[in-house]
Amino acid sequence: MKKIIKNGTIVTAADTFFGDVLIDDGIVVMIGVDLESEGAEIVDASGCYVFPGGIDPHTHLDMPFGGTVTADDFETGTIAAAYGGTTTVIDFCLTNKGKPLADAVAHWHAKAKDKAVVDYGFHLMVSEVNDDVLRELPLMIEKEGITSLKVFMAYKNVFQADDGTLYRTLLLAKEHGALVMVHAENGDVIDYLVAKALEEGNTDPIHHALTRPPELEGEATGRAAELTGMADSQLYVVHVTCAEAVNKIAEARRRGLKVYGETCPQYLTLDVSYLEKPDFEGAKYVWSPPLREKSHQQALWDALWNGQLQTIGSDQCSFNFKGQKELGLGDFSKIPNGGPTIEDRFTLLYSEGVEKGRISINKFVDIVSTSSAKLFGLFPQKGTIAIGSDADIVIFDPKVKRTISAETHHMNVDYNAFEGMEVVGEPVSVLVRGEFVIRDKAFVGRAGGGRYLHRKRFGQAEQAAVKKLPIGGAR
Repeated sequence: MKKIIKNGTIVTAADTFFGDVLIDDGIVVMIGVDLESEGAEIVDASGCYVFPGGIDPHTHLDMPFGGTVTADDFETGTIAAAYGGTTTVIDFCLTNKGKPLADAVAHWHAKAKDKAVVDYGFHLMVSEVNDDVLRELPLMIEKEGITSLKVFMAYKNVFQADDGTLYRTLLLAKEHGALVMVHAENGDVIDYLVAKALEEGNTDPIHHALTRPPELEGEATGRAAELTGMADSQLYVVHVTCAEAVNKIAEARRRGLKVYGETCPQYLTLDVSYLEKPDFEGAKYVWSPPLREKSHQQALWDALWNGQLQTIGSDQCSFNFKGQKELGLGDFSKIPNGGPTIEDRFTLLYSEGVEKGRISINKFVDIVSTSSAKLFGLFPQKGTIAIGSDADIVIFDPKVKRTISAETHHMNVDYNAFEGMEVVGEPVSVLVRGEFVIRDKAFVGRAGGGRYLHRKRFGQAEQAAVKKLPIGGAR
């Protein structure tokens, strides 16, 4: 059914203007003023912003970790994402050494099938590089459209790969048009510091942060950037938390290296003191890299404003406090790493960024949607409101004031990392390919309504945009 979203303020990464959006068959077909179309449903967006749907480039849904599995799967996690204004997620597909990559991808497809309510894609973890992997990876890029590869520099004896694996992955990515992602921490030194802390009887959650200092994130980020330069490849540093890592990314970019960075709402709003909460409640805030001293927040905001960091991911990885986080009672190293953040990513960046004057509203759209679409091969199908693009749209009320709480969120987890935080703004209605998933703050989508996204190779999305978008005339 045709729809016309009328009377809203349309905001993209480049423009802000009052107008209407005509949607037909899931696609934006016209943008203008006082639009009409016979038989179209009228959706009134008066007093609201009309944003492109958010793209969350960093989620972990239905993921095994530390002897348990995340509390949110592709159904509950994407419902929460939709409530929060996110219409596309890119999840991390974990692989196993010695097993075919295709098996891992098939397993992740099975996790998402008949569950996801928004559109989705996968990143593929690379833990080893051998003849089998070198043969399979190009097939995953070509046939599955998985054009981003994840390498862990931490979690020794679990996910961590060596520098040789990272370098060879960068070389392969250069050849086949993929973007290499790194979890940048020095896992070898962390492993030593964790063992030392436990030996000395330091078992509380705060020691998770103390054994993963920002210097080790900065060191690993710089090392990954240098290897990227050697390979003449491209690198995306996930969940940047500290000035040390920001500085290494900025230095690499000044040298002309293709290095990009992401941060997360938790690092912009929370600090290390949360891990000191009594009665083991600090465990709720155990994720990696850890929360930092509050002084690092300004470095992250500055980096988003000046373009040294390009995106914001949720790093959604929810574990219940009861029964899951409690696995680490008496040993902080056994606390499952991760937090529930997928639902609040969009609003927190608006409330803490736009409303407080840290970023412009156009920069907000760029960070929360457009840059991820460009980096991960989805633009201009996703990430903007333009003729020919998917009608992934968020109708957002900027006047609503509310308090974030586990009592009102939609994630399948027993706490909220941002409990009690007052925010401004809320998604009212959310459309994925022209169909309502959230309407007037109520879920009206369906499990399995989300589509798998076969993504373009690195660099091809913007080239496609130049060919597709009209020159002059209607927006």
